[in-house]
Amino acid sequence: MDLDQLKYDLKMMIIEECEKEDITPEDVPNDVELFSDASGLELDSLDALQISMGLQNRYGIRLGDSKEFRRVVTTVDALAKLVKEKNV
Repeated sequence: MDLDQLKYDLKMMIIEECEKEDITPEDVPNDVELFSDASGLELDSLDALQISMGLQNRYGIRLGDSKEFRRVVTTVDALAKLVKEKNV
């Protein structure tokens, strides 16, 4: 899969899983911390769970615990790298 398409798909997954219908993939920067104010997503701990479930359902990636999630799920770029590594 093309890296740009993967990043777009990850943004769509986040938007859909976290029910952020007022945000488009173009609104989400690739290199900004997802759980920061700068992302514009206003994500919380429930959204983190939704993102984790989305990664498991769509990409078969299971993150062990909340510490691993916080270490791995930082930016769209980091998520894309994780998906590429796990789905080689």
